Amino acid sequence: MSGQDSKKHDIETFLEVEVKLAVDEDTAVPDLTALPGVEKILGTQEHNLSAIYYDTEDLRLTRAKITLRRRTGGNDAGWHLKLPSGAARAELRAELATPLEIPAELLDHVRAIVRNAPLSPIAQVDNRRVVTCLGSATGEVVAEFCDDHVTAWSLLPGGQRTGWREWEVELSEFTSGTEDGARLIHQAENFLIAAGARKSSSPSKLFTALGESYDLAPLPPHLQGAELDPETPAGAVISALRGHRDAIVAWDPRVRADEWDSVHQMRVSTREMRSLLETFEGILEGEEIGSLESELKDVAATLGIARDAEVVEERFVELLDSDASGLIDATAAAHIRGDMRTDYEAAHAAIVEMLNSERFLDLLDDIDELLANPPLSESAVADDDDEDEDGGGEPDDVLVKHLKKGYKKVMKRHEKVEEHFHDTSLPLHEREDYVHDVRKAAKKLRYAAVAAEGAGISSGRLAKACKTLQSLLGDFQDAVTSRDRIERLAHEARERGEDTFAYGMLYQRELGRGEDALEGYHAAIRDVKKAFSKIS
Repeated sequence: MSGQDSKKHDIETFLEVEVKLAVDEDTAVPDLTALPGVEKILGTQEHNLSAIYYDTEDLRLTRAKITLRRRTGGNDAGWHLKLPSGAARAELRAELATPLEIPAELLDHVRAIVRNAPLSPIAQVDNRRVVTCLGSATGEVVAEFCDDHVTAWSLLPGGQRTGWREWEVELSEFTSGTEDGARLIHQAENFLIAAGARKSSSPSKLFTALGESYDLAPLPPHLQGAELDPETPAGAVISALRGHRDAIVAWDPRVRADEWDSVHQMRVSTREMRSLLETFEGILEGEEIGSLESELKDVAATLGIARDAEVVEERFVELLDSDASGLIDATAAAHIRGDMRTDYEAAHAAIVEMLNSERFLDLLDDIDELLANPPLSESAVADDDDEDEDGGGEPDDVLVKHLKKGYKKVMKRHEKVEEHFHDTSLPLHEREDYVHDVRKAAKKLRYAAVAAEGAGISSGRLAKACKTLQSLLGDFQDAVTSRDRIERLAHEARERGEDTFAYGMLYQRELGRGEDALEGYHAAIRDVKKAFSKIS
């Protein structure tokens, strides 16, 4: 078993854009200058590469299309972690320090997947690689063409030795992410196929190396257990929960890397999962449900601090940049920008600490256990068993009942808004809280409608209407949150003896933006009513 290296490593990140093709041993390499944008061959090198791939016993990384390897030879020897990134792959690299210890900085990016499971060698891939540098007319490297002669061994039970040849074209930093690069990759694939290559049936060298031994490996916890029919109430709920579980795990490394919108998306997935557990308590039952809801609430709260700071910072920057009055002094502007950035950085550090905690890893384990062995109520099990034998029966009324319950909560809270929002005898925050309560209820109804739609109920329009309502009320709440922060900043400025006029200007602008956000409120409520009437 490989240990974890506690020494700090410099991590380099690359975006890998490439095309890989299988090719026979006797196929000749064509004239590569025929490719678009390739004017000359800048040189050719041969490398002998050897890579050991690591994963858990149940192949959690491989199943997530992630590879972790230690490679020697060539120009990029070191530890490599490859992560999915849209149409490309993000590759993180660390130096070869202690021979068999995986750098902690790389492990952090997959902690939510591997957790505390040991990582062991699962395959060895040796490669005699001939690299041809493809150059532009000005001598820039536009891409590398690799002619790989591979010998590999699966180290899993039932694994075997295998060998093959493949061609690979990888864009350089000069062309990656450009239109010219995209055209080069696309045409390179067609060009090489015409020269005798073919599309590979395997997504990676590792997958080819594992061969049939991949299918012999045990399943990770969240994929174990009986498969539920997704068109039943229980199956629809578990399917929705599984999607949110996968999203939480997928966003973890992006949140750590502080990618744009990652905190927001992870928070959304966390809150959606909690909402489903709460909404469908008639399908799922047991003490563990309440415990999961509580833990998810705490995770969402930690994410929420950073998210609020992020939103407020964006709004403040927009307000400052758009100010044409000249009345916001430089001191106030500097404090507003600097303080919000400090708030966000501190909140993000707290998130990373949470993600590294045993408590968070235990939560992920508990979620996986729930998915593998869902604590279904007796009525949910009976509903599933009572379906038509041909599987064509309609889902049980239980999902519609939950939708009705959620809808009634939205309408009840809407009535409170109608009754109290314009009552100026009440404090402003109290009146605004009534609006926020409608948003929270609409959000839960939306999540329930999405889950119900997965079971065949025509609740898509309701989900869409709730999303619209939730969105405009979210804009309103962002303005409220911003005003609260402006008020605190003004208080701090006053204590420093600074002019607070600028803060008053920003406060008033956010008050107006909040009022503007509510202009579509009644129309959105009508749409929710209309959409729900189609179900009930």
